[in-house]
Amino acid sequence: MEAIDIGLIVSGGLLLFVFLGMRVAFAAALAGFVGLTWIFWNKFGYDPSKFMKALTISVKTAGQIPHAKVSNQALSLIPTFILIGYLAYYAGLTKALFEAAKRWAGWMPGGMAVATVFATAGFSAVSGASVATSAVFARIAIPEMQAMGYNKRFAAGVVAAAGTLASLIPPSAILVIYAIIVEQDVGKLLLAGFVPGAFSAIVYVSLIVGMAMIWPSYGPKITGYSWREKFASLPPAFPIFFVVGIIIFFIYNPFGGDPWGTPTEGGALGAFVVFLMAMFKGMRWPQLKDALLETAKLSAMIFTIIWGVLIYVRFLGFAQLPSAFADWISGLEQSPMLTLVLILLAYAVLGMFMDAIGMLLLTLPVVYPAVMALNGGEMVSAAESAFGMSGPMCAIWFGILVVKMAEFCLITPPIGLNCFVVAGVRDDLTVQDVFRGVMPFFFADAATIGLLLAFPWIVLWLPSLA
Repeated sequence: MEAIDIGLIVSGGLLLFVFLGMRVAFAAALAGFVGLTWIFWNKFGYDPSKFMKALTISVKTAGQIPHAKVSNQALSLIPTFILIGYLAYYAGLTKALFEAAKRWAGWMPGGMAVATVFATAGFSAVSGASVATSAVFARIAIPEMQAMGYNKRFAAGVVAAAGTLASLIPPSAILVIYAIIVEQDVGKLLLAGFVPGAFSAIVYVSLIVGMAMIWPSYGPKITGYSWREKFASLPPAFPIFFVVGIIIFFIYNPFGGDPWGTPTEGGALGAFVVFLMAMFKGMRWPQLKDALLETAKLSAMIFTIIWGVLIYVRFLGFAQLPSAFADWISGLEQSPMLTLVLILLAYAVLGMFMDAIGMLLLTLPVVYPAVMALNGGEMVSAAESAFGMSGPMCAIWFGILVVKMAEFCLITPPIGLNCFVVAGVRDDLTVQDVFRGVMPFFFADAATIGLLLAFPWIVLWLPSLA
């Protein structure tokens, strides 16, 4: 049997495991291990005496590859950025940011929901995880929106959708994972997420304002704040922007020359600064313990997914599926843009059954070479002929598109993780309530993805300056 046939059969089994409800990390690890054993035994001609040898090689491969990849220094910034978000919450910085957004943006139709989106975008700049962002604002924003008379489903939908902004706005754990998989510059990819992230927030706000103007019951305005009260809300929220500024200056050195440090060092510095702020504001051991435990839980979940999927990715290499898929894609007689759109639509379907990180880890080793090989030829020349941009810029553009699709998958049923998190935090909400409330934001995400496809400069302008 050919290796590629084994790859197709095992990949089909992996999808079956996922559809039946098995966690992606365990399904991928199991499929990868079985696939490796099968391929090695196939090379030995299915000799019964050689089965144990094939099994031994598979065990060694499955044990070595995940460790070698996960020990990559770039991945160490994921826990630090997640820790920044939790420390900011327990230090009370999140409430201050939300209060400032409420006073400054509350005058708009749907003012409280608009304030939630802006505050979430600001918090996303110090939190690398959508799950953490959604959990934090489910505690802070939903009660205030309900007190103002907002429909609880719509309030929950606003928080779940706005929480996805943390996947795009740096520091983003998903962007880091993408950069490592496709071997691109982590700093430039993080920088590329700023403008699309802000753009996504503006699209969300436009949707909320439009809905509130058509149906006033969706969100009354907030009035009564004087200019003095508005300006008084800024100093308590300033520390968040101070931390963001420190990280950006440290990593990108806007004064020219070499960066002052790596993204990992920037994340560690940001976590230390927020820790000092939290201690100054009165955080004690119980709050610090909670922040550390939540960081450890979320980091362990992310790294478990990475470990499991890397075993499957190693199997894909032996099965030669990535190169076969790239050859097939490059041989299609249709425009590269149409092919890219179809790939993104496939991500939308996969996102209904997989979590965002697992989906990217599983698909990128196959899909990324195919996208970069559109129109045939070498990677750079193909990217230039297909999309009018160099290979590295094409990789950044595709990365932002894929991560935006991952955001979309965080709110799509039946797996939409952000919706489950919001429902889990709130006793008065069911998962069905959150899914119903988040439905209008599907259209906002679709519009954002279409505009990012049509106008790549939205993504590429900032990293082109670096």
